[in-house]
Amino acid sequence: MPRAAVDRLAALLPPGFTLGVATAAFQIEGAVDDDGRGPSGWDTFAHSPGMIAEGASPDIADDHYHRADEDLALLARLGVDAYRLSIAWPRVQPDGRGAWNEKGWAFYERLLDGLLEAGIRPLVTLYHWDTPLPLEREGGWLSRGTAERFADYAAEAGRRLGDRVGQWITLNEPATVTLNGYALGVHAPGRQLLYDALPTIHHQLLAHGLAVQALRASTDGGIGITNLHSPVSAKSWRPFDRLHAGLFDVIFNRLFADPVILGRYPRVPWFAKRDFAPLLRAVRPGDLDLIRQPLDFYGLNYYYPMRIGAGAARTAAVPVGNHPQLAALKRLPFHLADFPELPHTGFGWPIAPAHLGTLLAQMRDRYRDALPPVLVTENGASFPEPEHADGPIDDSERIDYLAAHLESALLSVAPGAPAEGVQLAGWFVWTLLDNFEWAEGYTQRFGLVHVDFDTLERTPKASFEWLRQLTAARERTPA
Repeated sequence: MPRAAVDRLAALLPPGFTLGVATAAFQIEGAVDDDGRGPSGWDTFAHSPGMIAEGASPDIADDHYHRADEDLALLARLGVDAYRLSIAWPRVQPDGRGAWNEKGWAFYERLLDGLLEAGIRPLVTLYHWDTPLPLEREGGWLSRGTAERFADYAAEAGRRLGDRVGQWITLNEPATVTLNGYALGVHAPGRQLLYDALPTIHHQLLAHGLAVQALRASTDGGIGITNLHSPVSAKSWRPFDRLHAGLFDVIFNRLFADPVILGRYPRVPWFAKRDFAPLLRAVRPGDLDLIRQPLDFYGLNYYYPMRIGAGAARTAAVPVGNHPQLAALKRLPFHLADFPELPHTGFGWPIAPAHLGTLLAQMRDRYRDALPPVLVTENGASFPEPEHADGPIDDSERIDYLAAHLESALLSVAPGAPAEGVQLAGWFVWTLLDNFEWAEGYTQRFGLVHVDFDTLERTPKASFEWLRQLTAARERTPA
């Protein structure tokens, strides 16, 4: 991207706006048997035949656990304001209850100290999907007890790390955990429960509320939650397409945000009320008051819009990858439709930066003054790239994607724009390193840094240099 374009984008950044990058422990750390780490539900799922593309294993991933100093040097060179990382719950508490693993905590203490020495603010996610295996075997998020165990873990994290962490995220994408993990089975734990997965929504949100209380008691850091959101539209103007688009919008966007922000679950369309009975049975008196804790920010992950049509999916070709268990989609009364008019990422996801502005406007319209400041905690794209880097990698498609999405977000909240009034506080690129991309294994590369998964050599891409230039240009741009 020409320097003039970088400077023009930097000029849109308001004072105090956070530029950062994000990662997740399970996707980069590796070292699954090192220094007392316990197994997670994702370890078991990943080693089950047919669950991961090309039979890939997360056991080594980027080996970040042993190469943290190298990755800290990359972050320092990048010059971002903040780094969003996650703690692997089974690394610090192998059984999900009881004894703590001191070597695991020591790793994160060193990592946080290294960030602070580099002038980078840590934003720590407590749960990015790696449930300790003993808890998963007891029901995982189908069990209310997992929320109580999570509160204990949050309290200990706050006690040990609260003096180093400026911001906390309780949960990452509870919607994805429920839909992909328990309803469709394309992620761990691989359950295909469809609507019977709905109690996992309530138990995750209960865990969030309990964790906020625990963190407030031990740290002064800002606290929020992060969820995946997408603007939802109907495939056509036909009544059934519109009805099911409305239903999916409730499931995907409202069921997780409304209780946290408003203290209530949204109204369910009349034709689906019976399907939501499992969720209502999980709610006890006082739960929603507990879930609606005061938040310092709301984290929003955005990748692409969704288009919904009535009727079951005819094929498994939907924008969540190609997975053997996607047959579960054919049991649903609606399907995800494509956007043939839009370009697509290597993952098959439609590229629609304007829809990020649409999403921010929808959040403003739904929540008004109740909406906390918003952080875009993930935004990024995968594109086909070589497995081995013989020289610089010109990932201009990623640069265009990131620049367009950041610009859309900033312009959408400007005076007179559709999302005016939303306090957009920051934007985090997904992700720093090419990594283990869940069910897609190593087939999807989202990183600003290329990783050779044979040698683990790191090679910054052109997008890395673009973000470095943007952070530097922002510092030179008058407020």
